[in-house]
Amino acid sequence: MEALIPIIIQVISGVVGGGVVGNMVKSAAMSMLPKLIAGGVGGIGGAQILGMLMGGDAGSAMDMGSLINNVGGGLVGGGALSAIAGMVMGGMKK
Repeated sequence: MEALIPIIIQVISGVVGGGVVGNMVKSAAMSMLPKLIAGGVGGIGGAQILGMLMGGDAGSAMDMGSLINNVGGGLVGGGALSAIAGMVMGGMKK
């Protein structure tokens, strides 16, 4: 159960980041569900990449550094993947 807590934190923060970026970027013409899915996937990926770059363990949610890493990486990763997915889907509609 303890291994799922960081993943849940990453997904939730990724969904939040994806929703915020999706609402800010109006050229990302996609519905809410793809924004949230891309945000969740990007949140996991972003936190894992940030964990590798910082040398910490993104899979641990017991200390403050890992929690900040999971939330920050999730927000940035979720926002970035939602923006990329929105641009790709917007380009396909043209």
